[in-house]
Amino acid sequence: MKWQIGDVSVTKIVELTSASLGEYILPDATADELRKIQWIGPFLDSDARMVLSFHSLIVQTASRFVIVDTCIGNKKTRNYPRWNQMHTNFLEDLQDAGFQEDAFDTVLCTHMHVDHVGWNTYRHEDRWLPTFKNARYLYAREEWDHWKVESQDDYGPVIEDSVQPIFDLGLADLVESTHQVSDEIQLVPTAGHTPGHVSVYIKSRGEEAIITGDIFHHPCQIARPKWCATADSDQAAALRTRQAFLEEYSDRPILCIGTHFAGVTAGKLVRDGDTYRLDY
Repeated sequence: MKWQIGDVSVTKIVELTSASLGEYILPDATADELRKIQWIGPFLDSDARMVLSFHSLIVQTASRFVIVDTCIGNKKTRNYPRWNQMHTNFLEDLQDAGFQEDAFDTVLCTHMHVDHVGWNTYRHEDRWLPTFKNARYLYAREEWDHWKVESQDDYGPVIEDSVQPIFDLGLADLVESTHQVSDEIQLVPTAGHTPGHVSVYIKSRGEEAIITGDIFHHPCQIARPKWCATADSDQAAALRTRQAFLEEYSDRPILCIGTHFAGVTAGKLVRDGDTYRLDY
């Protein structure tokens, strides 16, 4: 799946999709409640369970070659059984889409959760090496300040195998949460899900898009912004950020690209009575 924003292209490369995590991530989003959202059907399975997509977004400009979020990764010790020592064809799919790992100049992580940093590294013998060896890895400073003293014990040694090696090899750059990556790409601070969480704003030739990160785990949160994720580090802050995001970007010609939205993945945010919907 690919979108064009002026001269900038954005391509989705899927690692996996799953309907098994929904009620754990968003406990308010029961099948009965989801069925009340008239437009949500394409984002559910036949049992009205949320389908989540774990994918990277490749952003290409005339001067930059960026991968936004690197999914879960292979051969990593994880406490969630399906992700433990996982083996997918993610790199092969990346190559089949015409992207070579060595060509990327930037890896941009919206935050440092397990499913956003996994392919930062790969296992070679007894070492974790950078998957994108010619890239600079950009992290919001606030995010690293948090995770360098915290752990993700619920998932496994995420920082140790997917983030710290990048710092050890001198490939990491700490940036502000408003960092201008290029003329067309800028970070937008959207803290709450994690302390240094960012979204990614794109503008080219008068056209605009924004990659959400985990402000939303599923499009149902557009209609029900008060549904907070169990993985939010600060649910109150995440709710404030989500509400402000909806107010800022709705009813404008801005393509909203969901980091975990399955299927069509992107659309315009529009007001829908006293809430919002995704116009896809």
